[in-house]
Amino acid sequence: MFATNIIIMKKIIMFFTCNLLSLFLFSQNNSIKNDKSTAIKIFIECSTCDFEYIKQEITYVNYVRDPKEAQLHILVSSQITGSGGSEYKLFFSGQLDLSGMNDTLLFNTNANNTADEIRAKFLHFLQAGLIRYVSKTNYINNISFKYNIPEEKTEVKDKWDSWVFSLSSSTWLNAQQTYNSITIYSNFNIDRITEKWKYNFYLGHNYNEQKYKITDGNIFSYNKSLYNSILIVKSLTNHWSAGITLGGNHSTYSNIDISYYELPAIEYNIFPYSESSRKQFTIRYNIGHKHQDYIDTTIYNKLNENLFTETLGIGFKTIQKWGNINLSLSGQNYMHDFSKNSLNTYITAEIRILKGLSFNIYGYYSFVRNQLSLPKEGATQE
Repeated sequence: MFATNIIIMKKIIMFFTCNLLSLFLFSQNNSIKNDKSTAIKIFIECSTCDFEYIKQEITYVNYVRDPKEAQLHILVSSQITGSGGSEYKLFFSGQLDLSGMNDTLLFNTNANNTADEIRAKFLHFLQAGLIRYVSKTNYINNISFKYNIPEEKTEVKDKWDSWVFSLSSSTWLNAQQTYNSITIYSNFNIDRITEKWKYNFYLGHNYNEQKYKITDGNIFSYNKSLYNSILIVKSLTNHWSAGITLGGNHSTYSNIDISYYELPAIEYNIFPYSESSRKQFTIRYNIGHKHQDYIDTTIYNKLNENLFTETLGIGFKTIQKWGNINLSLSGQNYMHDFSKNSLNTYITAEIRILKGLSFNIYGYYSFVRNQLSLPKEGATQE
């Protein structure tokens, strides 16, 4: 009996020993598998990326929140193309022990791509760009490569020849017991952008109606605007471009019966236009003629007039590791009287200060002394 118990105890001890050993080995293997201490640390600077999707698909890197801790900083920028799609650029900048290893990849999407197709294509190029850096770690041993032979396709010519058409309209309604309003806005837009030329045709309409019910009756008011513009721009060099804007408008709110203008312009970009998705510093000057017929006599006793005007504009835009800045400054005056002028400026910026902490700025300033169309009726000294 005693001997039997000893045998049973030995089997129990052996069973637990084997299970503990198996558990220990499994834990070791699992910890080794999940150990990412040697994986590269990356920081992705992107305002439109699906980060949850990226982290699910790319598990062989460490994602950090502070760009200063990253061995690889990835900056993503995009801009609209003439076909209605977008051009994406991925700037890879090595830091710390990977300093000096820089690269740039770009790809295009078209107007027919879905959000899922775009993020899948972005992931493909992100993985391709990461290979160079991941190859410095042992994780490269677990990454496989496959070349998918593309199907032979005949070249398809764009029957629209890069012309893009868009039409939109919107309506707002507000109905109360003593107040009703309706606003209708619509526009039609045509674009064509090629390497050397840019064309834009714009036609818009805006209507606003308001009605108040008071004890003595109703108060009714409305504003109606029609406007159109044609823009033609020719790229002269990698820094210079020239063009002209033609247009006209009608606005009951601005006391404009009909107005038309021709405004030639020239622009210089300090940075090459090929880098415009990441940084721009432009100086633009235009001078031209404007004719205006007014609905009512203006405060300057005019019912119509021909005006010559000039505008100088400066624009700065940059997207960097530390944040982004968008700044615009423009001044306009009439040639017959330089005191009739205006100044407009705005700035938006996001500056990264510390890990997880950014400083955002938005500002706008306008100084207007050129409202020549103000109606005389009802005007006061104030």
